[in-house]
Amino acid sequence: MKDFSAEVHGCHRYDATGALSSPVYLSATFRHPAFRQSTGYDYGRVANPTRSALEQAVALLEGGGRAWALSSGMAAINLVFALCSPGDHALLPEDLYGGTVRLANDIYSRYGITFDYVDMRDTALVRAKMCRETKVVLIETPSNPMMFITDIRALADIAHEYKALLVADNTFLSPHFQKPLDLGADIVVESGTKYLCGHNDVICGFLAVKDAESDLAKELELLVKSEGPNLSPMDSWLMLRSLKTLGVRIERQSESALTIAKWLPSLPEVTDVYYPGLSDHPGFALQQSQSKGFGGMISFKVQTAAIAQNVLAHLKLIAFAESLGGVESLLTYPIVQTHAEMPHELIERTGLDDRLLRLSVGLEDADDLKDDLAQALHAAAQKG
Repeated sequence: MKDFSAEVHGCHRYDATGALSSPVYLSATFRHPAFRQSTGYDYGRVANPTRSALEQAVALLEGGGRAWALSSGMAAINLVFALCSPGDHALLPEDLYGGTVRLANDIYSRYGITFDYVDMRDTALVRAKMCRETKVVLIETPSNPMMFITDIRALADIAHEYKALLVADNTFLSPHFQKPLDLGADIVVESGTKYLCGHNDVICGFLAVKDAESDLAKELELLVKSEGPNLSPMDSWLMLRSLKTLGVRIERQSESALTIAKWLPSLPEVTDVYYPGLSDHPGFALQQSQSKGFGGMISFKVQTAAIAQNVLAHLKLIAFAESLGGVESLLTYPIVQTHAEMPHELIERTGLDDRLLRLSVGLEDADDLKDDLAQALHAAAQKG
């Protein structure tokens, strides 16, 4: 089934009413017909029919055999780290969401798990950092917020050579544009709050694996059942609704993002633009080889920190807010928002600084977005 059809229909099965929308099963527990007989459901933390419908739909979109719908993207990352044991080692990218760094350094390092941060674009460096204890190699591609592109196939080969798991955070592109499981990743992670939801109204996360019967799937199933980070039935229904428009949303957002990214260098306040759909982006060819789109995220730098900070108060259409992927365009100041807790040495290595802004392009008219950015940057420069 092609992506647009899969997004609209998921794995929906019509019941006796013929309802096009999956029912919301707001039940904590389920009645058994008799002793040792089951409908397939017993307790809502273990399984819920609405959540099951969502998980089946996401597994289909990811090209996987099993997916789990979770309470947040960080709940999904937490389950990845929970696969590690004391003494295990994990490789993380230098450029990644600050919350993942916090979870690794402040929480899981307590349990005897060691973490190294590397430039995942450098496959030779990644190989040099691998060791017998390496259990997980986590990548973001494109990365947040510097838009680095990682070779998923090459990193999968290296990870598997050392019997490690390659985990790909696919939040910036979604399965509509990129399918890491098809490229060799063992686990794909999504912050479903972003493009999969697309309406800035549900916090959720997803994990997906290729083989539902694998030992990896069984271990994740045990963790999910035991730790209970599952998505609620109502939020699961909202996500099923959102998936129906994923393709049309992200295609439009990507189209507008490319238009804006090509235009941004014309502004006197802008010094650098980071968007993988630009032909001069260092990862442009690689991005084309492993995805079918470039996404709706743009990072760019302005002349001074004062301009970056002042522009946020002059926006009229675009919202100054965290998060991304929704129908409303958002401008974020990563160094004090999404990456405030990043270690200073990592920030220096990636190029993230106080002049960087991150734009999530929504569904507004691209010309209106350009007008808003131009007037806000001009006003900020006059003030600064």
